[in-house]
Amino acid sequence: MISKQIHFNSFLESHFFPQQRSLQGWLAILGFVLLTVTCYFAGAAALLRLVYPVTALVVAVFLYLRHPILYIGFTWWIWFLTPFATRLIDYRVGWDPTRQMLVAPYLVVFVTIATFLRHFPRATRQGGLPFVLAFFGVSYGFLVGLIYNAPLPVARGFLDWLSPIIFAFHLFMNWRDYPSYRQNIQRVFLWGVLILGIYGLYQFVVAPEWDRYWLIESKMFSSSGDPEPFGMRVWSTLHSPGPFASVMQTGLLLLFTSSGALIFPASAVGYLSFLLAQVRTSWGGWLLGVVMIFGSVKPRIQMRLITIILVMVMCVVPLTNIEPISDVVTDRFESFSNLEEDTSFRDRSGSYDRNLSLALSNVLGNGLGNIWTVNEKTGQIEVFVLDSGILDMFFTLGWLGAIPYLGGLILIIITVSKYTEARFDSFVSAARAIGLSSCVQLVGNSAMLSVAGMILWGFLAMAMAAHKYYQHQGRNTIKHR
Repeated sequence: MISKQIHFNSFLESHFFPQQRSLQGWLAILGFVLLTVTCYFAGAAALLRLVYPVTALVVAVFLYLRHPILYIGFTWWIWFLTPFATRLIDYRVGWDPTRQMLVAPYLVVFVTIATFLRHFPRATRQGGLPFVLAFFGVSYGFLVGLIYNAPLPVARGFLDWLSPIIFAFHLFMNWRDYPSYRQNIQRVFLWGVLILGIYGLYQFVVAPEWDRYWLIESKMFSSSGDPEPFGMRVWSTLHSPGPFASVMQTGLLLLFTSSGALIFPASAVGYLSFLLAQVRTSWGGWLLGVVMIFGSVKPRIQMRLITIILVMVMCVVPLTNIEPISDVVTDRFESFSNLEEDTSFRDRSGSYDRNLSLALSNVLGNGLGNIWTVNEKTGQIEVFVLDSGILDMFFTLGWLGAIPYLGGLILIIITVSKYTEARFDSFVSAARAIGLSSCVQLVGNSAMLSVAGMILWGFLAMAMAAHKYYQHQGRNTIKHR
């Protein structure tokens, strides 16, 4: 009954009161922004560590119930901007080792648990089996984690693992609104590439004090560069270069499916900041994505892609020849030819040599929260980083949890690889390429978690939603003949 009421409200909103409802949604978002800015500049910045996540959750619930399309965009922007807001607050009132503000994106996403619970009984009949399998895998890891690990790290890990799955399930179950969701996501990532790219270049050239402060306090010099102009690896408004590169890789691939005057300025700043992030796995993921898109669309769209790529090359290449930028990019590209002596590559190879057999022999798993440890001196939660999604999966879930989780992921991969809609809908081609290239990157990082996991699961779900939408349209066409 609740589901029918929500669909009826959505129908009324889209057909009779679209402007009124949209205005209410934007007012809610604007209120959230104004409250945040007011608290920050009115001397209550420390209070935002609690107010920001709570108000973000309240706005998310309102948008989810009253304006579901705006909810999707709001969710992505909360992922994009929350780390930046956290750094500004830390710079103003002091370092917060708990990083409690960073829970805001997870709270916003967790609203979609309502969709999962509402549709769970009949999800397998509607094509949602992959998400159900992954859910059971994570739930198993959660139960094991409660046995072996401290409750707080387990809860943190549960948010990390489950959020991408339930958000993707929400996207899939709203397949009837696929055109609106597609347009919203294209617009969000277009503006995301432009804004995040501009700030990324500013960050590289200027090294703002709040970013330097964060880098010094977090002690992430080995992965994020030196706290000085032209010394940082760009992470823009995200919390490290890896997540930023994942977002930019996604946005730059989606630009191939968009149109408008902002495409080329967004591409120029986007590609430059993407290169300055110096994340080689994302560079490779972008290239793989381009190949996948090019190989799945019609010749007419292929010619359009070639034209766009040539224009982008003409815009970006001259900019990469500027002295500080060229040195950084050239050195990183040269490392491809000498991987044996590259520190990052050696560390990853060593991690596989030491841990692969150990991980694969872990039948029960260590449970969620196993990579989160409590520092005995400070009492704060710290994360032990595994530069491999495969290792992380088997260490955390074991064989009993990894089989359903990987089974769901493999089932989606096999399913979306067969879709033919990519021939005429370039967004389907891009979404599939983004999801599959993200899966490949599981070898080098935990791409199934956090914002990278949102991208991996979310865009595979969008491809599935598109397929179901076009199937339904085809059946309706046949009925009306």
